[in-house]
Amino acid sequence: MVAEAVAGRAGPLAGRIAFVALVVVALVAGVIGGLLRAGVAVPVPAQAAWPGQAVLSHAFLMMSAFMGTVIGLERAVAAKRVAAFAAPAASAASGLLMLAGAAAPARWLGVLAALVFVFVNAALWARQRAVHTAWLLAGALAWLVGNTLFALGATVAVATPWWFCFLILTIAAERLEMTRLMRRRRGASALLLACLATLLVAAVAFVVAPAIGGVLFGVSLIALAAWLATFDIARRTIAAQGLSRYMAICLLTGYGWLAVSGLAWLATALGHAARDVALHALGLGFVFSMMLGHAPVILPALTRVKVQFGWFFYLPLILLHVSLAVRLLLGGVDFRYLSWGAAGNAAAIVLFAATMAGAAWLWRRQHAPAHAAAARD
Repeated sequence: MVAEAVAGRAGPLAGRIAFVALVVVALVAGVIGGLLRAGVAVPVPAQAAWPGQAVLSHAFLMMSAFMGTVIGLERAVAAKRVAAFAAPAASAASGLLMLAGAAAPARWLGVLAALVFVFVNAALWARQRAVHTAWLLAGALAWLVGNTLFALGATVAVATPWWFCFLILTIAAERLEMTRLMRRRRGASALLLACLATLLVAAVAFVVAPAIGGVLFGVSLIALAAWLATFDIARRTIAAQGLSRYMAICLLTGYGWLAVSGLAWLATALGHAARDVALHALGLGFVFSMMLGHAPVILPALTRVKVQFGWFFYLPLILLHVSLAVRLLLGGVDFRYLSWGAAGNAAAIVLFAATMAGAAWLWRRQHAPAHAAAARD
């Protein structure tokens, strides 16, 4: 959500630090699992069991334990209710349990996290009955369905479309909120409804007819990418300066990867070897582009730590897209390119974390003297 929606009470400092630590654990473990799957030689303890669990649970760690916790925190702050923090707490704990090898408890704790999250979003929708809050609730329900299927023994391939629906519906809803005052052409809202509804139908179809589900999923992603590229405010703010332009570039490049992912889902459903492209163009190219674009606004609102925007924010963004292109375009030709691209993806995430930390330090360095002088006066 926008900064105004999350600038409320974020809880005691110790609680915020604990949540940050849990989010970092889920992200690091998920990234390491992905690197090992891509054949990257990651230096991990030889006798430790958790790297193997990270490999097996890569999708769950990234989409449920990590993204679920981040989004759950965001919505809990917006709800301004202590009970709402039970959702991100449970999703973060589910990641720890999964890494510890307690797969069954981890899966059911993920169900509990999603269930609480549904109630949080239902309360927010009751407070503000708008289109974007309705889609946020739909996204929460998709997360609940995906986690429930996974807990009942469904494969990752069946649960993954639901997890992606959770992320995509949440992102689409937040873009709707940010552009709700824009005048759109007649029929734009109906087109968006058709795109998102088809996405949910595709997730249902995956359970009984994966090929049909893949075709519908791909078509809906392509259509959604076209809708966002046409109606999102990023088309206007790309001509702005500073943070507004950076966010617009993140969004528009993300929409490009969304379309690529849609084509790859179609190709996979038709029997072509494009599954890695389908998953990572969507998970890294689209979702992480959205994260990089919104993080300079969202994270300061959640953590109460201000950051100084600068040109250096473009470095992790460029690295992410270049390494992803290497991975997805050349990985099918030579496995080494897939490994190099995956390593570049991980490096981009690390670089972005360092960029945020450096931006916070820079803001503090530039503004601390003024605040100290104001306090003395």
